[in-house]
Amino acid sequence: MQNKAKSIKRTKKSQMDFILIIIIIILLSFGIVMILSASAPSALAETGDSYTYVTKQMIFAVIGLGGMWFVSKIDYRIYKKFYWLIYWVSIGALLLVLIPGLGSSGGGAKRWINLGFTQFQPSEITKIGMIIFYAGYLTDHKDDLRSFKKGFILPLLYILPPVAIALLIQNHLSVGIVMSGITFVMMLMAGCRLIYFIVAGLIVGGGGIAALAAYFSMAGDAAGDANFRLGRILNYMDPWQDPTGTGWQTIQSLYAIGSGGLFGVGLGESKQKYLYVSEPQNDFIFAILAEELGFIGCILVLVLFALFIWRGIIIAMKAPDMFGSLLATGITTLVMVQVAINIGVVTNTIPNTGMSLPFFSAGGTALIILLAMCGILLNISKSRAKV
Repeated sequence: MQNKAKSIKRTKKSQMDFILIIIIIILLSFGIVMILSASAPSALAETGDSYTYVTKQMIFAVIGLGGMWFVSKIDYRIYKKFYWLIYWVSIGALLLVLIPGLGSSGGGAKRWINLGFTQFQPSEITKIGMIIFYAGYLTDHKDDLRSFKKGFILPLLYILPPVAIALLIQNHLSVGIVMSGITFVMMLMAGCRLIYFIVAGLIVGGGGIAALAAYFSMAGDAAGDANFRLGRILNYMDPWQDPTGTGWQTIQSLYAIGSGGLFGVGLGESKQKYLYVSEPQNDFIFAILAEELGFIGCILVLVLFALFIWRGIIIAMKAPDMFGSLLATGITTLVMVQVAINIGVVTNTIPNTGMSLPFFSAGGTALIILLAMCGILLNISKSRAKV
């Protein structure tokens, strides 16, 4: 009993993951440099000041780092007490866009909340909210996870409301994909049977392909006009079919990547950022990075993200309880999935869908929430078990 008390005492005195802190600082600094380079021409054209976007990002970065430090001091176990409340708040946050004067639209989607001095996507709150919810729910129902009904079907039902709201109200497919992917990974890591996911994936995937084929056969060449999602798929398969319209962003992105070569044209020397790639400081910032820093720069960024994911996995493995392990798994998976989708879109490996690149894409509230999640990871690392 005395040895156990000493072990607990040592765990409480553990230091935060110093390696993860360094990786976060490097990624954040790298991202700010790239925002400065990528946004300068468009910022000058829009506001008359080349430093508009980077100045805002630096302010939010400082606030985010302060938030990360503050959250890292909060015992992560406290979130488990309120995971049901967090679940309903997460759903409610998505519905805020329906409030007149508060919800803001853009690009055919209603995804933003207008606070006057800034805008933010409430889906960023929902992402971390769903991670906390599933970490708590799966921990409390760990004895049911091998059951098909209670351990597979029932947990998946809880992801349906936020995904449905994201798709039907916000027109935000990428958020639905991210939340679903995180949920699947967390359920698998918690102990759900892999065979359930394989069978369900085959059924859903087969049904989706059949429905898509039927739509194409009925809609013919007008499919892209009838449904913008199918239009994006058509653009993905051949962006040059409409080079000045739906294919413009993808083509300019590929031009930027191809121009970079092995070592790039040099930091700040991109040509595609001069109003060719639309809003290069946002979803397509990786294309500008590839043009300026080349293949070597891209590999460096991928290595940094791989190191972040590696530290997240280590923290999840060493967490002293199931809740902490699943919480770390969810946060790490969130970063991994967003990086994969963003780079996939920029390189035209997958169809175009709006997804920011963590630590790099401009966006104040998204950065603050991301750094707050990093604070949760750091708190879990401080409490990690000795293995």
